[in-house]
Amino acid sequence: MYRASQVLNRLRLLSVASLNGRLKSTIPPPGAKSLSSPLAKDSFLNGSNAVFIDSLYDQWRADEESVDPSWRKYFSESSYGIDSTVTGTAEQLSVNETVTDHLKVQSLIRCYQHLGHHIAALDPLNLYNADLDPSIPLELKLPTYISSEEDLQRYFTLPKTTQIGGDVKTLKLQEIYDRLRRIYCGSIGVEYMHITDPKTFEWIRDKFETPGITDLSQEDKLKVLRRLLKSVGFENFLNQKWSTEKRFGSEGCEVIAPALQEIVDRSAQLGVDNFIVGMSHRGRLNVIANVAKQPLAKIFSRFKKNLSFHNGTGDVKYHLGMFTNTYNEAAGKDVTFTMAANPSHLEAVNPIVQGRTHAEQFFHTGDNPEKKVMGILVHGDAAFAGQGVVYETVQLSNVDNYSTGGTVHIVVNNQIGFTTDPRNGRSSSYCTDVAKVVNAPIFHVNADDPEAVVYASRVAAEYRDTFQKDIFIDLVCYRRYGHNEMDNPEFTHPAMYRAIKTKPGVLSLYVNKLVKEGVCTREEYKQEAKRFNNACKEAAEIAENQTSNDVHDWISADWKSFLKSSNYNETMETGVRRDVLNHVGDAFCSVPKHITVHNTLKGVLMKRKQLLDDGKADWAMGEAMAFGSLLKENVHVRLSGQDVERGTFSHRHHILHHQSYTDIDGKIKWNILDNLFDDQGRYTISNSILSEYGVLGFETGYSIARPNMLVCWEAQFGDFHNCAQPIIDQFICSGQEKWGYQTGIVLLLPHGYEGMGPEHSSARLERFLQLCNDDMDVIPVIDESDVIKQLHDHNMQVVNCSTPANYFHVLRRQVSFNFRKPLVIMTPKSLLRLPAAVSSLDEMGPGTSFQRVIPETGEASEDSNCSSVKRVILCSGKMYYDLHSTRKSKGLEKEIAIARIEQLFPFPYDMVQKEIEKFPNADIVWCQEEPKNMGAWAFVQPRVYNITGHLKLPRYVGRKPSGSVAAGTKKDHDIQQAELLAEALDVD
Repeated sequence: MYRASQVLNRLRLLSVASLNGRLKSTIPPPGAKSLSSPLAKDSFLNGSNAVFIDSLYDQWRADEESVDPSWRKYFSESSYGIDSTVTGTAEQLSVNETVTDHLKVQSLIRCYQHLGHHIAALDPLNLYNADLDPSIPLELKLPTYISSEEDLQRYFTLPKTTQIGGDVKTLKLQEIYDRLRRIYCGSIGVEYMHITDPKTFEWIRDKFETPGITDLSQEDKLKVLRRLLKSVGFENFLNQKWSTEKRFGSEGCEVIAPALQEIVDRSAQLGVDNFIVGMSHRGRLNVIANVAKQPLAKIFSRFKKNLSFHNGTGDVKYHLGMFTNTYNEAAGKDVTFTMAANPSHLEAVNPIVQGRTHAEQFFHTGDNPEKKVMGILVHGDAAFAGQGVVYETVQLSNVDNYSTGGTVHIVVNNQIGFTTDPRNGRSSSYCTDVAKVVNAPIFHVNADDPEAVVYASRVAAEYRDTFQKDIFIDLVCYRRYGHNEMDNPEFTHPAMYRAIKTKPGVLSLYVNKLVKEGVCTREEYKQEAKRFNNACKEAAEIAENQTSNDVHDWISADWKSFLKSSNYNETMETGVRRDVLNHVGDAFCSVPKHITVHNTLKGVLMKRKQLLDDGKADWAMGEAMAFGSLLKENVHVRLSGQDVERGTFSHRHHILHHQSYTDIDGKIKWNILDNLFDDQGRYTISNSILSEYGVLGFETGYSIARPNMLVCWEAQFGDFHNCAQPIIDQFICSGQEKWGYQTGIVLLLPHGYEGMGPEHSSARLERFLQLCNDDMDVIPVIDESDVIKQLHDHNMQVVNCSTPANYFHVLRRQVSFNFRKPLVIMTPKSLLRLPAAVSSLDEMGPGTSFQRVIPETGEASEDSNCSSVKRVILCSGKMYYDLHSTRKSKGLEKEIAIARIEQLFPFPYDMVQKEIEKFPNADIVWCQEEPKNMGAWAFVQPRVYNITGHLKLPRYVGRKPSGSVAAGTKKDHDIQQAELLAEALDVD
C-alpha cells in the first residue's frame, strides 16, 4: 500500500547534483529576509509534506483523472507493486522532478499564507508599510519557484491546505500566483498562520481564500456608502461650524464608523444584544453620533463655550461616555450600546471595558451570556504598541473569571504617534504584534478600501462568535490634521503632510468607484449628502438653545434610578443575627467529606472553630461573616487579586484544595462561601494574573455594571497599588464628578510597619487622603442624620480599621445605602494573628454598626479621671495596639487616653471633637508609624487644629521625614518604633 514516506524516501535518492540544481533557487542569499519561513524549516523532502502527498493519493483513488498525469503514473505503479525507486533514467527523473515541482507549488501557497501580509497594499498614502521592515521576503518572489516562464502555464493540483480554487482542483501556476497575490497582498493582509489550532486557521483561510467570498453585494455597497457619507459629513460639518475647537476628528480614518457598525450589525444578527465599547478621543464623537446613535443636538451642545455641567465637574466632550438603547435594523431588534467614559490616559479604558463586559455577562439571564454581551475596543497604533496595560488586558482574555468570550479590537493605525514615527514608537514589525501572545488573528486593512474594511469587520464579528476569542483589525490609515485640529504636523512630518494635502479623501474615492461600477449616480450621492448636512444644521440650531448639560445625560451605566437624591435618615446599623453569624462561621471552619485538606490547614480550621465557640472572630472570620451575610441577602460578592484565594499571609483560605488528586488538570477545589445558603448570591474569589493596573481596572469596570454587589480588589501588599495609579486617579476617585457614574469598588491594601523594608510596609495612605475632596477649613455641623449625607457628598471613603468587627461593618455598609462610593481600606498584616485583635460576635450583632471613631473606654474615660488626663493620643489602625500595650506596661492608663480614628475620610469631625472635649486639660498628639511626610499627619493636623478653634495645636509623634517609606532592616525598624512609642507616652 502507498505511503507518503515512500515517495519522500525515493525522492531522497535523486542524484545530489540533479536535486541541488532544482532547489538551488530556493536557498536565500546572505542577508535575505526570513520570517520563520516554511522554506527554512519545511524542506520539500521532509515529512511535513506527507500530508500533501496523502491528499493527492486520496484524490487519485477517488478519481484518477483528477490529478496530474505524472502523479497518476506514480500512484498506479506504486499501487500494483511496481518498484518506482529512482534509478536515474530520464523518465523516472521527470516524474520525480514533477513531484518536486508540486511540492514547490505547495510551498508557494504556504508562504503566501504565512508571509503575504508583509507586502500587502496597506498604506493609503503609498509612503510607508504597516510592517516596519520594507524588504520583500524572498519566499514571496516567483523566481524562487520556477525554472522558466513556461512553468507559469503548467497546471498543478491544488493541495487541501488551500481554497483558492474553490471547486476547481487544478490551476495554472500563473493563476495560482495571481490569486494568492489578490488574496494576501491586496487591501487586506491576513496574519493568522501563527495560530496553533488547525480548525481556527482553516476557518480563517476559507473566509479569505474561497473565490468571491470577499465581494460585497450591491445592497451592501450602498449601505457602506451611506455610512461613510455620514461619517465624513459629520466631520466636515464640525470642521466648518466649529473650526477652532478641539474635537479629535477621524479625518483620514472616517471608515471607522462603518467598520464598527458592521461589527455591531453582524454580532447582533448572531445574538449579541449588549455592546460595551471603549475607545480613545480620536473619532469618538463620530462613533457616538453614527454608531451609538446619540442625538446630534446633544453632541453639538457640547461645543457651546458657555455651557456648564450640573451634578459634577463634567469633562471635555471627547472623554464623555454614554448609554443608550437603539434599534438595530440588521438584526431587527433593540440593542444596548455603552460607550465607556475615557480619560486621556491612553488604553487605560481597556480593562474597564473588559470588567464591565464580564459583569454584564455574569448578570445576563439565559444561556450563553458570552454570546449576548460583547466588548469592542478601539485603540491607537502608538498607544497599543507602547502601553503596558494593553499587554495586561490581553493576558486576561482567556483567564477564568476574567474572560469575556472574545473582544473585537480595532487599531486605528494612522502611522504616527503625536509627532513620533512608528520606528521610534516600537520595536516589533507591526503595532499589533502583542495580539500574538494569545494566538489571535490579525487583519491588516487599508482604510482607503471601505469594502475591504467592512468585510474584515464582518469576519471579525463571526470569528468572535465562532471561537469566543479576541481578534484584531489593524486599520492602516492616516491623520489628515495634526494631533488635534489646532496642531501643525508639518514641523515634524513635511513629506507625509505634503502627500496628505493632495490626497483625495476616502469618500471621494469610493463614490468614484461606485459610479464607475454603476452602483449609484453622482446625483444620488449629492442628494444623500445634502440631506445629512441639513440634519446637522437642524440639530445645531436645537443645541443653541441649551444652556446647561446634566452629567447624567452622558452617564455610561444604567444607574439612573439609583442616582436620585438619597434618604439621609436611613439607619446606619449593619449588624446581623447571631444565628447567621454562627452558620457562616461553622461553614468557615468545616471541610466537606469529599475534600482532604493539608494537615497544617486542619490546625488553622480547628483554631477558627475554637474562636467561634468562644463567641469571637479574628480578622479572617470577620471578613467571611461580612461576605457570607451579604450573600444570604442575595448580594453578589467578588474578591480578586494576586493570591487572594489563600491570602498573601495565609489567613483566608476561602478555597480548599483537595490534597489527594493526582491529575493536575483534575484539581478538586471547594469554594466555602459559595455554598452557604440556598438561593444565596454568587461568591466569586479568584487569583488574578500578576498585574495591578489591568486587574484593578477590570474590577473597577466590573463594579460599574450594577449597584447590588460588593466588588473587592486586594493588593498582594499595599505598596504595589501604585502600579495601578491611573485607575485610581482617573476612574476611582474622580469618575463620578467627571462622568456621573458611581462605583462601589473596595480596595484592600495591606499596610503596616513590621520591619519588612521599604517595599512591604506602606499602602501610601497619604496619597489617598490627598485625593479626597473636602475643605479642611470648613467644619461641617454633623449629627447622626448627617453622617450618611457626608458620605454621599464626598468622592470616596478611606478607613484604617483596628478591629475585625469594624472591618465587618464597613464591608456591609458599602452596599447598605442607595448610592455607591469607592472604599479604600488599609488592611492589617500582623493583626491577622494578634490575639488582642479579635472581636466579640456581639459587636457584629443586631443594633451594631461601623464606628468612625473608637473612643477611649478605659480608666482615662471615667468621669472622675477625664479632667486629670494629660494627653489624648489620636491614632489609626495597627498603631493602637503598640500604644495600648506600652501604656499598660508603664501604668499610664489614667493619664493618657487613646482614641482610634477608624474612618479618616470623610473626616469624623463630630466624633473627634467630642473625644477632645472630653479631656479639657490634655494636650493632643497624633501618633503614626509612617514618616512625617507620609501617613495621615498632613491630613489630620489642620482638621484637628480647626476643631479646637485654633486653641490646641496637635503635636506630631512618628518617624522623621524620609524619602524612603521604611527602614531597610528589622533592627533599625525596632529602634525607630521604640523611640516613637517612648515619645508618644512621655507625659513628664
